[in-house]
Amino acid sequence: MTETTDLTLVKAWNGAQKRLKAAHIDSPAIDARLLLEAATGFTRTDIITDPYKLITPEQNAKLDDYLSRREKRVPVARILGRKGFWKLLLNLSPAVLVPRPETECLVDMILKTTTPDQAFTVADLGVGSGAILLSILSERPAAKGLGTDVSEEALAVARDNAANLGIGNRAAFLRTSWASGLDDESFDYVASNPPYIQSHVIPTLDPEVKDHDPILALDGGESGLDAYIDLVPDLYRILKKGGGAWLEIGYDQSAAVEGLMKKAGFFNVTTFKDLSDQPRIVVGTKIA
Repeated sequence: MTETTDLTLVKAWNGAQKRLKAAHIDSPAIDARLLLEAATGFTRTDIITDPYKLITPEQNAKLDDYLSRREKRVPVARILGRKGFWKLLLNLSPAVLVPRPETECLVDMILKTTTPDQAFTVADLGVGSGAILLSILSERPAAKGLGTDVSEEALAVARDNAANLGIGNRAAFLRTSWASGLDDESFDYVASNPPYIQSHVIPTLDPEVKDHDPILALDGGESGLDAYIDLVPDLYRILKKGGGAWLEIGYDQSAAVEGLMKKAGFFNVTTFKDLSDQPRIVVGTKIA
C-alpha cells in the first residue's frame, strides 16, 4: 500500500499511475485520476488547483482497493458502478453492458434528424442501462420512448437511471425479446445496439470485456448476425411510415446488415462511420 504519511493528491495520483502503468493498463493517467476522485471525493479541479491537499488514511485505503481491482483488469466503470455517456452519468450493474463512446454516434445522428421541441416516439430495443434511449429523451423534452430487454435485471437498471434523470414519466420499459408484442407502426424512430460479436471471438477479447460484460449483450452467434436476423423485420413492422431505424454494427458487418434491411423493405439504407473511421451505424427509412 502507498505510504500514507503526508500523502498529497499529487503523490497519490502519481503513485496510482505508476501502479497501473506497471500492470500494463491502457490510459493509466485517466484511470488513476478517476479512481482517485472516487476514493477521495475530490474533483479534477481540486487535483489541478490544490495538488498538495492531504488525503486521509481511509481515503488512501479505498484508493488502494480500487487500484488492486483495476490491476486485475476490472474496468473502472465496474469498480465505480457508473459510466459517463453522452451528457449523462449512468448507473450500471453486472447485467448491463458498459456503454461505449462509439454508441454516442447513434445518439448524435438521431438528435441531428430531430429538433429540440419535436414530439416523437422512439424505441430502444435491447435497452441495457438505457444509454441510447435516455440520452435522446434528455435532449428532447417533448419526446417519449420505450426500452425493451429480455433481462429484468437490465430493465431495473434502466428504470433507475430514468428516474434519477427525472425522465421516468417519458420512458417506459418492457421485458420482451426485441420488438415482440409491440404494435405495428407505433414508433417514429427505432434504435438498437444488439450483440454482434462472433461467438468464437469472445474468448480473445480484453479481460475488461469478456470477463465483465454480460455475454448476452456480446454474443451475436456463429456469424455475429443472429440478433439482426431476428430484429430487422420487426424494426420495419413497428416503425411508422417514413420512420427511421438506426443499428450499431461491428466493423465488418456493413454489407450483411444493409442487405438484411433492404430485404425487409427499408430504403435509403446507408452505413456511417464512427470517429475512429470504422463502419458503425446502419440507417434505413420505412417508405412513407
